[in-house]
Amino acid sequence: MVEYPAKRIDYREQGSGPTILFVPGSWSTGALWRGVIALLGDRFRAVTTSLLGYGDTEERRTPDDVSIEREIDVIEAVIQRTNSAVHLVGHSYGGTVCLATALRDRTKIASMTLIEATPFNLLRHSGDLGLYEQVRAMSDAYVRSCANGNLLAARNIIDFYGGDGSFDTFGARARDYIVATTPTNILDWSSAWCFDVPLAAYVDITAPSLLVRGERSHPVVQRAAEVLNDAISRSSLVTVPGASHFMIATHASDVARLIREHVATVETLR
Repeated sequence: MVEYPAKRIDYREQGSGPTILFVPGSWSTGALWRGVIALLGDRFRAVTTSLLGYGDTEERRTPDDVSIEREIDVIEAVIQRTNSAVHLVGHSYGGTVCLATALRDRTKIASMTLIEATPFNLLRHSGDLGLYEQVRAMSDAYVRSCANGNLLAARNIIDFYGGDGSFDTFGARARDYIVATTPTNILDWSSAWCFDVPLAAYVDITAPSLLVRGERSHPVVQRAAEVLNDAISRSSLVTVPGASHFMIATHASDVARLIREHVATVETLR
């Protein structure tokens, strides 16, 4: 556990070797990565955390302060706790937070692996207005539905990312957790929409970056990965066959292999 400042931040680590910091997305905790970490073996120091309002990480945003800077504070505190340069691995909204952390550039980031990252404002800057308007309309409708008391409004988000019926494939415990933390997810969307930097800013990211998307992922996520790949100078883009947004669970072996290979390559060059 990290105390910073006077607020708890989820922190767990295992193993030894190059430090990999795993950042989950919305509705997730560090436990999301257990399967992937197990497949990596004992060659790495695996550190996990949770974003604001999930797991043991206390919320510090308010409706009047939804800046993604508050999320960056969490990641930077965890990196400082590791006392090493880290290989950042982020999924979904967690990938967006990793990008924002790299752009603030106050900590040592050896590399990044961004899996299904969701910096959707990029689609507006890249001229993909149809895709941008599609995801913005979906997000706005979701927020209105929550405000109107729809306890299962989150179903639309899960199905948007994973395809129709995805929410119903989750176990009862996962569905209950999603419903219970929907107010936190509303804040996540606000934080994500407030993260809006020009495409030219991404050239300042110098960490070697691997962008991972699923073959069956939603077009807005696929296109966001392409735009990022064009914007970040030291990046590469990989598409996982048969995978969609929740590939951490469904394609853990592919995800672990990609992380292992990327980190090993960067460590060799270092």
